[in-house]
Amino acid sequence: MPAFATEVYKVELAGTVAETLITRLDQACRRFALDDLEGQNFSKRVGYLGYTSLKSIPDLAERDEAFAELREVVEHQASLFANCTQFQLGDRKLRVNRLWISLIGPNGARSSQIHVGSVLSGTLYTTVPENSGALKFEDPRLGMMMHAPPRLPSARLYRQTYLPVIPQRGTLLLWESWLRQEVTANLSTHPSVSIGFNIDAED
Repeated sequence: MPAFATEVYKVELAGTVAETLITRLDQACRRFALDDLEGQNFSKRVGYLGYTSLKSIPDLAERDEAFAELREVVEHQASLFANCTQFQLGDRKLRVNRLWISLIGPNGARSSQIHVGSVLSGTLYTTVPENSGALKFEDPRLGMMMHAPPRLPSARLYRQTYLPVIPQRGTLLLWESWLRQEVTANLSTHPSVSIGFNIDAED
């Protein structure tokens, strides 16, 4: 009887009706990365090895139709996740309130973080070179474990202290925004490309 389960939702979109959308999104991400000087400068300023539109382009879905289509896909998957986790939303709907692009270059990583001000967060991967890193989730109870012994390497996933998820092209992940996660180092010679998003419950 697992207690206080924390769900991480995963769906593979490659090879589905979303296949063409994944390709269009990947092309759009690379185009924005080349053209967005403000995002390039921000990435350099904070030591981000690659590119992010997080602080420079708040309206991706208005600028490119592919991101508007992605928003619809994500909101549909979020409703499925809400059913899985048995959220009591009442009349509120889960809506994407922010999208951003991330290109993580060789040796790039993202430090441990949470997403403030949203209900769910997630990522869709459009390019995943071999050995380009994992999204590693952290047990939210970690700071309170004190004298708890480490888990066996063979322990079931829900008993592990960390859960690394190795994505592939078309992997879409969703999790509750308070769940801490990090991106491990990209050990390939090519950038990974993904799109992050936050989701809120709106009337």
